[in-house]
Amino acid sequence: MPKKMKPRSYDEALNQLKSLQFDVHEAPGVAGRVRVSKYGCAAIIGRGPRGGVAMFHKPGILMGNEIAILLDRGFQKFFKTSKLEMAATADRLKAEHRFAEELDEVIGEVSLYNESLGSVSDEYMYDRVKGRDTDAPPVGLAPWDTTGAAGGH
Repeated sequence: MPKKMKPRSYDEALNQLKSLQFDVHEAPGVAGRVRVSKYGCAAIIGRGPRGGVAMFHKPGILMGNEIAILLDRGFQKFFKTSKLEMAATADRLKAEHRFAEELDEVIGEVSLYNESLGSVSDEYMYDRVKGRDTDAPPVGLAPWDTTGAAGGH
């Protein structure tokens, strides 16, 4: 039977990250939070409510000084920041996945099955027609939500 791991404190996690050659710097513009980076990827962590580590920005690749989110458009994945959007290549996806796995191991995050298979997108935008979801006609009640309908069994 596997042993239950004792969660690391925030200071222990920072020391462990530094010993594993992660770059640990104060997050730009945010007091009390730290940007952790390696392999061209980064995440923002901080002190959690119980003295542990809390994740404030999910891992993503660095594009300029911003951490990009992963956008899935059905036909292709993209990395997106507030200013840039770039097609996700296999090498970048592998780097992000490796970074996220190592970071989760150090800070004591739960390892989820779907995340261990590969990269999980932050946004899903399968419909290529912009605004199609906002101008759709209003949806009526589902058949099981109507009461007193004639002809029921």
